[in-house]
Amino acid sequence: ASEVKQERPPKYWRNRDELIVNDPVKPLLGLKIVIDPGHIGGKFASIEEREFIHKDAPPVKEGNLTLKVAKMLAKQLETLGAQVTLTREYLAPVNPNRPEDYHKYAYSKMSETSVWTTPVAIERMSNKLFYRAGEIRERAMYVNNKYRPDLVLCLHFNAGERSEELIQEEHFHVILNGAYMDGEVAKDDQRFTMMQRILQRIHPEEVRLSAYAADSFTAHTGLKPYQYDPASNRALNVDKNPYLWARNLAANRSFLCPVVFYEPYLMNGADSHARIIQGD
Repeated sequence: ASEVKQERPPKYWRNRDELIVNDPVKPLLGLKIVIDPGHIGGKFASIEEREFIHKDAPPVKEGNLTLKVAKMLAKQLETLGAQVTLTREYLAPVNPNRPEDYHKYAYSKMSETSVWTTPVAIERMSNKLFYRAGEIRERAMYVNNKYRPDLVLCLHFNAGERSEELIQEEHFHVILNGAYMDGEVAKDDQRFTMMQRILQRIHPEEVRLSAYAADSFTAHTGLKPYQYDPASNRALNVDKNPYLWARNLAANRSFLCPVVFYEPYLMNGADSHARIIQGD
């Protein structure tokens, strides 16, 4: 009988045991980190539906906030020895295409599913294909083929249901890849990526990193954990840690390495909003 080769699946990221660091001043020496400032911001914030305006206050744009935080965080991580790259450094998309480039595809996609193809509906679908599918895939292409980091930090800001008044109690959670639904597993590309992550054993490393990140973050902020609706199957709790939740998001699925996906604060939270509108 022929021998079966026990080959490991190809991967570019390294876990802690594969990183030898003996520098107490630079404990992250040699670690390759990509920071992904969530969304785009700027003039694209309204298209992304990531712009919040409360009364007469200046607009709060998630993409602007994540980019500012990413640049500050990059400097701090580099001081500790890490090699840091941002998926974007401006209030502009990485995706070379624009919403109008997706009109024909949006029309055909909606026609196949018998969705009413009004001009408004096509424009809405084109916008989503631009800022969600196209943008995230473009970033993933650079991360997986060019940057090849050991870790990706996805930065986001949460928001509560819109109301006339700001929300008093804010919260925080970290999202890990998982909780695939039947319709998602049925898609070839999602099933293939899921298998890559399983075979590379990304999940155990992602859980450990996310748990440490959540402990550190909440020790400084005191934010309470966010609780998903128990009846919802789009999110599953991880290891009974109230701050860790598995969801099958394009951003944490597409990067083929451990991802720590932050969802802290509320852009329409009373405390956060007061601080955000103060500016830098």
